[in-house]
Amino acid sequence: MESNQFGLFATSTAQIHDAPAVGGAVHGVPSIEKITFHLLRLEDGEILDKKVFSNDFVNLAHNMGVFLYDDLLAIVSLRYQTIHILQIRDSGNLVDVRAIGEFCREDDELFLNSNAQGMALSDKNKQLQLPGNHIENHLHQGQPNLGNSFLSGIKQRLLSFIFQGLWNEERDDTLRIQRLRKKFYFHFQDYVDLIIWKVQFLDRQHLLIKFGSVDGGVSRNADHHPAFVAVYNMDTTEIVSFYQNSPDELYLLFEQFCDHFHATSRNSMYMNFISSHSNNIHALEQLRSIKDKASSSAQFVKKMLASLPFSCQSQSPSPYFDQSLFRFDDKLISATDRHRQSTDHPIKFILRRHPYSLKFKIKPGPEAGSMDGRAKKISSFLFHPILPLALSVQQTLFLQPSVVNIHFRR
Repeated sequence: MESNQFGLFATSTAQIHDAPAVGGAVHGVPSIEKITFHLLRLEDGEILDKKVFSNDFVNLAHNMGVFLYDDLLAIVSLRYQTIHILQIRDSGNLVDVRAIGEFCREDDELFLNSNAQGMALSDKNKQLQLPGNHIENHLHQGQPNLGNSFLSGIKQRLLSFIFQGLWNEERDDTLRIQRLRKKFYFHFQDYVDLIIWKVQFLDRQHLLIKFGSVDGGVSRNADHHPAFVAVYNMDTTEIVSFYQNSPDELYLLFEQFCDHFHATSRNSMYMNFISSHSNNIHALEQLRSIKDKASSSAQFVKKMLASLPFSCQSQSPSPYFDQSLFRFDDKLISATDRHRQSTDHPIKFILRRHPYSLKFKIKPGPEAGSMDGRAKKISSFLFHPILPLALSVQQTLFLQPSVVNIHFRR
């Protein structure tokens, strides 16, 4: 939490990959018997509250399935296709705010249940009026089976937005029908089969939601699977925009307004100084250099947009990563939290300004270097937000012990 008063931790049991899809679960998504989110008071480590998900699947790696924005927490249930919005109160409680998925508004479930029960009662009266009718229908026992009757609320919103967009593109009725047949009805089942992969807050009202196939949602490398991005307004329950065949338009927004995709707390000062190609000329030159070297513009755009939605707390605000101050090899180290290839040579940080000299070096792994130079090594770094302190973790692919180093300024 931004106040440093609370910390949010998650524990889970092992995945069950061949779990049956029951109770509206998505077929092909693994199940985890118990996922628990613990709200801890950092001062004394006391657990103040818990949120438990049973027989569900939340992607906890690198905060993929969880996003924290101010006091709001979004947790994505891949298995049941629900976005759980919780609020972390100052009292130390996790409070359910809303669940977006099968239903969008708070009274959707009540309305549909009451309507289904009314229809069931009407059908029952008709059967009583026809004594010769002995057909048994277990769907009309006062228990509505909405799962077989309706698409989820969020899917309804998405299909409506796509349909209305295509409808408004043509004025002529004949051309309009042809366009809908080609662009909407032909791909209707593809849209229906989309599942929510990942979510992030853009602000307190809007969510950036990534949709894709079931295979891509549970794959470790989802970059090879087609994906679509939508902006959803939680207050109006409307899809505001949807990007499918126009990634160039979304990339232009990403290039010019990258900082808007990094939803940071209104109360945070240092988080607003993270270098990006929207606020730093050196980062922009680096991005354009990569773009110029790319063999295919479409592949470059796809690779850049694969990072959306951003993972929560995935970028370090450390001033050592301020590209106005230092130049470094971003293939080996950067503000983004992810594993990178590791070398036996120290990583150099060079001043951007005169005298453009080597300011300091950081070296992951053993001090004397690795004994086996052929072993492939990967490293990850954790920098303190404001203090001159960092951790490095170097791992090899042959189950050797990890090497953890603590780096500090002399």
